[in-house]
Amino acid sequence: MRAEVIAIGDELTTGQRLDTNTQWLSQRLTELGVQVAFHTTITDELADNVAAFRAAINRVDIVVATGGLGPTADDLTRDAIAAATNTELVCDEASLMHIKSLFASRGRQMPERNEVQADFPVGSVPIFNPHGTAPGIEMSMVGEDGKRCTLFALPGVPAEMFEMWEATVAPRILALQPEPRVIRHRRIKCFGVGESTLEAMLPDLIRRDREPRVGITVSDATLTLRITATGRDEATCFAAMEPTIATIYESLGDLVFGEEDDELQHTVIRLLAERNLTLAVEDWATGELLTGWLAAADEESHVYRTNPNPSADLVAELAAQPHSVAAAIEIAERVRRETQADIGLGIAAFPAQTEGPEAHIYAALALPGQTRKLCFSCAAHPSIVHSRTAKQALNALRLALV
Repeated sequence: MRAEVIAIGDELTTGQRLDTNTQWLSQRLTELGVQVAFHTTITDELADNVAAFRAAINRVDIVVATGGLGPTADDLTRDAIAAATNTELVCDEASLMHIKSLFASRGRQMPERNEVQADFPVGSVPIFNPHGTAPGIEMSMVGEDGKRCTLFALPGVPAEMFEMWEATVAPRILALQPEPRVIRHRRIKCFGVGESTLEAMLPDLIRRDREPRVGITVSDATLTLRITATGRDEATCFAAMEPTIATIYESLGDLVFGEEDDELQHTVIRLLAERNLTLAVEDWATGELLTGWLAAADEESHVYRTNPNPSADLVAELAAQPHSVAAAIEIAERVRRETQADIGLGIAAFPAQTEGPEAHIYAALALPGQTRKLCFSCAAHPSIVHSRTAKQALNALRLALV
């Protein structure tokens, strides 16, 4: 089954409010084994709403909409659904009585305008809202191709929407499925090559009609392979992923550093703890970015050591050549010595020009018995040059540890 999530409101289309409802609903639909094919965000304009609902009804099996069920003139979801399905609005007396009782329980008289919240398109049924004045709408109809579509309209208030989803909508969607289905994901994290290079290393895994599906996303130079499988239950999905995951690990080798929420710093901290090693860092390039990552990741293992007395004299001493191999080696060895850590990682300053193929940054790993010189390209978009450099250094340390 395929679904579309529709979010309604000028505050969303103008960017004044972040649409978290669509994200939440998409996650819940996926958990139920429903493929979310479309996200639609529309203004508080009746014609736009009608067009959006008509399009959704004719292309998916399930539509879930949020917003536009209030009592004001810009709440048009009821009218839009009625127009899109060529029906009229009629009052549901039970819903009206519930709305009136909510106002009475709060010591308020219900404004006449709130009566519209009890209006429903002919053929629809109310979705009970125990704590709000906006009941939801469930309606089943047949699209232009003769395929049946079921529409659920819910309030935009998250707390009300969550409750109505769990109590009513999720069970109804499960009942609509011809057999139990779930969709599950697994994420594998990689670092060290570009997106197209990674795809070329995977034999036909990114093909769209493949099952399980594999997709690639990139964030700050970290590549995530997302494996998606559909099956009767969670165990079936994860079992179906195993051959694909084995191929990924075999094809990519040390490019893979972790899974799910892992970042490079988490992997490095784990490797250090497993080997009973400690690490200290002196980073002239990214400031506190790298040290902050490591400190946050090391809440339990206590393998990362900070230098309480960074050497001001060293900065003056190397002022003439802060962007050099010598600077990287000196700060790596000194931070290791001063903290008595097993490993010292030093990153020299950025060069004056960080763009172009000749732009490089130097780092060093002071290991027991040897110091390794490192050189990374720092040519990258300005928005990620610091985080990419920090990750390059972490990845070099990871590879040294493995």
